[in-house]
Amino acid sequence: MKVRFAPSPTGLLHLGNIKAAVINWLFAQANGGEFMLRIDDTDTERSTKAFEDAILRDMEWLGLEWDSFARQSDRQERYDAAIDGLKRSGRLYPCYETPEELERKRGLQRASGRPPVYDRAALDLSDEDRATLEAEGRQPHWRFLLVQERVVWDDLVRGHQEIDAASLSDPVLIRADGRPLYTLTSVVDDGELGVTHIIRGEDHVSNTAAQIQLFEALGHAVPVFGHFPLIVDADGSPLSKRAGSLTVEALRGQGIEPAAIVSLLARLGTSQPVSVFRTNTEAAEGFNLSIFGRAAARFEDRELQRLSAQLLHEMPVDEAMRRHGEDSPGLRAVWEAVSGNLERFSDFEDWIARVSRPLTPVIEDAGFCSEAADLLPEGDLTEESWKAWTATLKAATGRKGKQLFMLLRQALTGLDHGPEMKKLLPLIGSERAKARLRGETA
Repeated sequence: MKVRFAPSPTGLLHLGNIKAAVINWLFAQANGGEFMLRIDDTDTERSTKAFEDAILRDMEWLGLEWDSFARQSDRQERYDAAIDGLKRSGRLYPCYETPEELERKRGLQRASGRPPVYDRAALDLSDEDRATLEAEGRQPHWRFLLVQERVVWDDLVRGHQEIDAASLSDPVLIRADGRPLYTLTSVVDDGELGVTHIIRGEDHVSNTAAQIQLFEALGHAVPVFGHFPLIVDADGSPLSKRAGSLTVEALRGQGIEPAAIVSLLARLGTSQPVSVFRTNTEAAEGFNLSIFGRAAARFEDRELQRLSAQLLHEMPVDEAMRRHGEDSPGLRAVWEAVSGNLERFSDFEDWIARVSRPLTPVIEDAGFCSEAADLLPEGDLTEESWKAWTATLKAATGRKGKQLFMLLRQALTGLDHGPEMKKLLPLIGSERAKARLRGETA
């Protein structure tokens, strides 16, 4: 069994298209199959090396390792051979209509209540007609001649599917400038590179009938198809409107954990609740396309942020130290104190700085804070020190609630929120705590 993810290097990967990579990778892992990454770069006008490099970087960051790799720009001779074969068999024919002429035809068809399907007028052209058109400077585009019959397949997500090929226009496989289009190159690659299962978004369902006939015309085995629902925003609008803020690169910059993205996409749009998978291998265990429904999958930022935070809250201290790149009892103590409050891993670095490096305190009531410094227990501080200290302050000043605890937190950490102060106070230490309470940068 072999699946593929075939992005075009014409932009950055975002949640909408990385979903195909995640689902294909999980499906391959769950079924002992092979996962191929193929760069579909035949659109030479928009494809760039920079975008290809970004795709590879994003895939590696997400942990979606590929078993094989292909690049369409390296396979032009295979497309030329397929084109020659289709021409010889009469399944590829030249057409000379301009885009404007085709649009006028479609307009007339719609006006008369008919579907805008290509009328195959080019098949009636004689050799002399074609010679005349070419003498006028027209270069043909080439269409694939569909067999007008019902095309049937069992979809891994949508179940039994039927499309009447007579309701479809013969697809254009070669542009007037001679460049092959996606439908041709994708089928040639899938057939020759041994792809057995094509799993993709439901926006490709309408292409499937023509592609099945093209597989057959080229003499390739027809793969198994599966079309999963697309992702929409929380309000039901297309996710593409927010693609810029939801690129893998942008999410990485926001501190989202890669495992959170895989966890979300593994379950978004399924009958099962979204939950955290610490590893991609864990997410692949028991993965089955049958859990995906037909309704569009609604994405919410807060759910991705929740998963990312949960991964940090549950991260073992040994893993955190490896990721931090330094290990010590003091760093471990900071992690144990703050990990339950982290939203991104970089917050850990911030808390290391807040408890162990100079910080300008926020002093809302200098008199109270000075008194608190005088009453701070002497010697080494422990988690029990916070309770004893605040009880003493409450008795001495009559303060309670925010007027007590918030003022201390602001003076000691510079913030009005964060982990439990009973855990932070021992990390800050008595000397530094007294200095901050007295308004000193310490």
